[in-house]
Amino acid sequence: MKKPINMAEYDLKELEKIRQNKDVLDYLEQHGILEIKKFNDVYDYEKELYDLQVTLLKLQYDIIEKGKRVVIIFEGRDAAGKGGTIGRVTEHLNPKKVRVVALPKPTVEENGQWYFQRYIKHLPNAGEMVIFDRSYYNRAVVEPVFDFCTKEQHKLFMQQVPEFEKQLIDDGIILIKLFLSISKEEQAERLKERQEDILKHWKVGVLDQQAQEKWDVYTGYIEKLFKTTATKKSPWFEIDKDNKKKARLAAFRIIINVIAGNEQEKLDSFVNKHN
Repeated sequence: MKKPINMAEYDLKELEKIRQNKDVLDYLEQHGILEIKKFNDVYDYEKELYDLQVTLLKLQYDIIEKGKRVVIIFEGRDAAGKGGTIGRVTEHLNPKKVRVVALPKPTVEENGQWYFQRYIKHLPNAGEMVIFDRSYYNRAVVEPVFDFCTKEQHKLFMQQVPEFEKQLIDDGIILIKLFLSISKEEQAERLKERQEDILKHWKVGVLDQQAQEKWDVYTGYIEKLFKTTATKKSPWFEIDKDNKKKARLAAFRIIINVIAGNEQEKLDSFVNKHN
């Protein structure tokens, strides 16, 4: 039997050429080189991803032309796919007009500032999109889970953040908040894969080790997050799906609809809108 095809090595145009040639498909399937269903699934995903990337790029032209400002916040469980989704979102955008912000832990100086201060300096200029790979919402979930903040600091943050975001929106910023959720079993599998795969080992963080044992504690703070910080003006879109590719496409659709002003578009069945 010949070696199976690694479809990740083929771009959409190459997949289309294979798909259009029935004789080639039949040969590849008969010789165990590919499974038709798996091939079609990969093709359908790549095709939809490409179409969504084109749509988002066109929206970016409009953002630049009209001087709009967009903030996209990505939060979620450890290993839920935030980094991969952000990578696909930014892949074909104009890099001069989109920034990904992933801040390290605060410095001694920053610890003496108003909590939101170090995030404010990264807000978009006219014509820009800024994507936060984790954000000020660290204080809503991660920090209290690991006692990195006091109960008083957490309480104050939860009181202030709705008003803070209202001010951003009232000033014209388009704010999109996405939360990626996965099952406990899926998280365990992904964390194990990160540990065992040398090419993914860099993704293993100090806190990842405790994501499983503190699962229920995380859940409690995540529920408070949705209850307290989701508003009609600034809702949370929770994407609850173990399938990375479907979750990724759902994130694209949400971003596109909100930027285009089509928030009322039907959401995927695994997306919960908290407002």
